[in-house]
Amino acid sequence: VQLQASGGGLVQAGGSLRLSCAASGRADRRYTMAWFRQTPGKEREFVATVRGSDGTTRYADSVKGRFTISRDNAKNTVFLQANSLKPEDTAVYYCAAKYGIIASELARWAAYDYWGQGTLVTVSS
Repeated sequence: VQLQASGGGLVQAGGSLRLSCAASGRADRRYTMAWFRQTPGKEREFVATVRGSDGTTRYADSVKGRFTISRDNAKNTVFLQANSLKPEDTAVYYCAAKYGIIASELARWAAYDYWGQGTLVTVSS
């Protein structure tokens, strides 16, 4: 499974970005897909996930109501629509994939097997 993340950039506070993660190889709709983010010196932080088994979504409290994760199964692509961006959202955003993940593991970065290369989001104040 290969993941290619894109869509990051520089945006002013209050603005929006749409991140994309294109999956290739064995990845299909059965895979749970997630977004994590990381800033220097900090552990990778859970942002959002969409389960492969039933399409349910889960969000970190810090982004709930502002970010939306979705997937286009025909194109094997996952999106993260990030609205009302804040300076504290600045980070490198990574997409991740896992087949057969259990609910209690959804927000744990170490549970995911495949990772994209990351895309930088910078929110200026």
